[in-house]
Amino acid sequence: MAVTEHLDATPAAVAAHIAAALRGALAVRGQASLAVSGGKSPVALFEALRAQALDWARVHVTLVDERVVPREHPDSNTALVARHLLQERAAAARFAPFFDALPQPCDSQQALDALVHSATARLAALPWPLDVAVLGMGEDAHTASLFPGAPGYQHAITTSAPLAWVLPAQAPTPAAHARISLSLQALLAARERVLPLAGGAKLAVYRRAARRADPALPVSLVLACTQAPTSVWIG
Repeated sequence: MAVTEHLDATPAAVAAHIAAALRGALAVRGQASLAVSGGKSPVALFEALRAQALDWARVHVTLVDERVVPREHPDSNTALVARHLLQERAAAARFAPFFDALPQPCDSQQALDALVHSATARLAALPWPLDVAVLGMGEDAHTASLFPGAPGYQHAITTSAPLAWVLPAQAPTPAAHARISLSLQALLAARERVLPLAGGAKLAVYRRAARRADPALPVSLVLACTQAPTSVWIG
């Protein structure tokens, strides 16, 4: 299996594709699992996906990554998903955020390790592997919170420890929020990965990453995986 490209993609088309994959999982296994990315890019997709006719009560939803911020913070992926995806029909979905609240104080390595431990236990209860992982990509080729050259990056792309799905992560900018991310292992184990892209700059990065696996371009490690399909939706 390899990468499939869809040109002139719309949020409605991507949503229909994801919903079809989830329906297939429900038909075969009786439940389905979906991990989604945050940021501004997926908002239109979320709003199209939540209107899909689907037995959402049997769909488990979680995150690909999260910033270590309170839910009321504008950068919270948990809040973004609650606001834009878990509405209408999708309100019945079973949502598993990485954490509900932050320990106080939450800026120590010990606190971050505790959050990762808790998130690992939460996600272990989901049906694995993920049926669909909806990824994003930055202009530095990062995906999830796998940032090239950031602390912990090498471990995040190489670990194969059992249940090493969730790891601490850090953006390369010193002032950036600490993060929690699915590992590369977790992303590659998904039955399908979906990567929506928009804009000429990101398309150029994607074309470069699609040539070969290169740890300097984290998304290339996903695109090079042949164990399960990756569908790229170019808008």
